[in-house]
Amino acid sequence: MAPSKQPHRDAYSLILEAIDVGVYKPGDRLVESDLAERFGVSRTPIREALQRLETQSLLARDGRSLIVSSLDHNQMAELYVVRTELEGLAARLAARHATAEEVRVLKDMVEEDHALVNDPSALARANRRFHKQIHLASHNRYLVQQLDLVHRSMALMATTSIAAEGRGEDTLVEHAAIVKAIEERNESGAYEALKAHISQAFVTRLKQDTDA
Repeated sequence: MAPSKQPHRDAYSLILEAIDVGVYKPGDRLVESDLAERFGVSRTPIREALQRLETQSLLARDGRSLIVSSLDHNQMAELYVVRTELEGLAARLAARHATAEEVRVLKDMVEEDHALVNDPSALARANRRFHKQIHLASHNRYLVQQLDLVHRSMALMATTSIAAEGRGEDTLVEHAAIVKAIEERNESGAYEALKAHISQAFVTRLKQDTDA
């Protein structure tokens, strides 16, 4: 019996994840037949997933082809403005609503991520998990949805700010400060700590672009 195709709904998630982890980078061309073969999904759901990603501006037209979008300086700045406020709000709500178990998970993440300091790619993935955990700890489904959209757009940046020299260690120090404020139920402190963390990441990225 031939293996069944993956469900229609999976095509979008599979392509999105591949962009998020850097399999497909800004400027890369996505070919329907190649994607269908890679993911073991028929071409119809692949085609519909590509249309959805284009509608969300994660893909752009290059003639008749679709490529992974890239962000110019203004788009990146606009994205960071929105991300800073939404992430800060998530931290504020996490300080109000996070369970003891959720705080424990955040503390464990910070501790375990010290082993990844010399592996920027792994630390970048861990950083996304850390932020996702804060989003969930906010216990606000609508905020989580909006932050998911923001983080999808973050995948359109060709590099991670964590790759900058010394940024890995600084990131974990900043994460620890965020978790401390959440654990202490310090809503304004958590808000400011997370906003400062995103602001520093933006400064680092601007420096990376200048040096490129």
